[in-house]
Amino acid sequence: MGCAISGVAAKAEFGEKITEAAAPAHLTEQQIQMIKESWKVIRDDIAKVGIIMFVRLFETHPECKDVFFLFRDVEDLERLRTSRELRAHGLRVMSFIEKSVARLDQLERLETLALELGKSHYRYNAPPKYYSYVGAEFICAVQPILKDRWTPELEEAWKTMFLYVTGLMKQGYQEESNRQRQLAVSPKERPDKRSTAL
Repeated sequence: MGCAISGVAAKAEFGEKITEAAAPAHLTEQQIQMIKESWKVIRDDIAKVGIIMFVRLFETHPECKDVFFLFRDVEDLERLRTSRELRAHGLRVMSFIEKSVARLDQLERLETLALELGKSHYRYNAPPKYYSYVGAEFICAVQPILKDRWTPELEEAWKTMFLYVTGLMKQGYQEESNRQRQLAVSPKERPDKRSTAL
């Protein structure tokens, strides 16, 4: 409630925008500075933001709980709000966001970080269709914290960052999927293996 992006149409638009991975989104220097300045405020409440973000995610997209073994059968959102496991996962996600913000001036390092996270999400069986939801819920969770500092320009900057990062995560997921498929090919069919039989 109260989140400009919380409407279904707005979320669908944001989700579609984030899923377009044809070309990486580019942040301007001004957007990078805006994100970094806002992060200084958000950082003070990262545990709170992480919990709010995931409770909202499970509320608006209950199918996402299927990816999380520990939360799959939890129907009571109040129980989720007080869950140590959800707090820990929220903190891990917020830590990734913090590392992403810190690397906005070092895109090669950010690319490596996001690609690796996408690969690990393949191993966790967490498909890319859910990645954009997290960005939308993060934006909704931080608006009340930033209060009058929140502007349409700042929202656009955060959306652009999530578009870029989730695009890289999806690429990493696909790379790992392709690698696993290649490993699953039998030795006879594997093109890089030569027969050593005499």
